[in-house]
Amino acid sequence: MSDPITPQNVQSCIFRIRGQQVMLDSELALLYAVTTKRLNEQVRRNLRRFPPDFMFQLSLPELASLRSHSATLEKGGGQNWSDGN
Repeated sequence: MSDPITPQNVQSCIFRIRGQQVMLDSELALLYAVTTKRLNEQVRRNLRRFPPDFMFQLSLPELASLRSHSATLEKGGGQNWSDGN
């Protein structure tokens, strides 16, 4: 996401997984201009500062579905994605 930060750019990085709107750590790191590793490191070191539902790890099927969706987006497909929940 090297484009200027706009509501449309941010919206395109939000996915619906498990009935929640989520953003991948890599996209969030780009918004904050830090590496993904650094973002995750800081979250782990400061867990008390984040709500309990701030992050979760994707299951393998969710990850596969998201990767499949990303490939569709890169080919010009739609930007709304849902895991069916």
